[in-house]
Amino acid sequence: MYYQRLSNENMDFIREEIMEKKRMQRHTLTTGQRTTPEFITELQPNEIFVFGSNLKGMHGGGAAYIAYRKFGAIMGQGVGLQGQSYGIPTMQGGVETIRPYVDEFIAFAKENQELTFLVTRIGCGIAGFTDEEIAPLFEKAHGVENIVLPPGW
Repeated sequence: MYYQRLSNENMDFIREEIMEKKRMQRHTLTTGQRTTPEFITELQPNEIFVFGSNLKGMHGGGAAYIAYRKFGAIMGQGVGLQGQSYGIPTMQGGVETIRPYVDEFIAFAKENQELTFLVTRIGCGIAGFTDEEIAPLFEKAHGVENIVLPPGW
């Protein structure tokens, strides 16, 4: 029989993925509310990876790069649905410049109830915003069944 040895890096990734799933299950059981996992490595066919992008759609780092490499984000498209991902621009200025794109996203999600949108911590990585700055932009998303937000948002 042939056995492939897993590298320590692969084993760490697998352990982290298992731990994240357990954290998600505990959070859902205790709060009754589903939240987006910290690391999204796979999607179900009806799930959409929501990531922070830039207006030019240059998906070179952070969640945007993951969206490009794994979930169908299109290089050169910075806004909206692309493959199994949805881009929200976060690199063009202050928080108020992000709000219209978040509102557009929430409207889109409401119109596409057959899809489930897993929102990453957009703007809280490379763009340099904090959860406290970005989370209020998603206040209107709280009542939308098919939008899943990060913990604490």
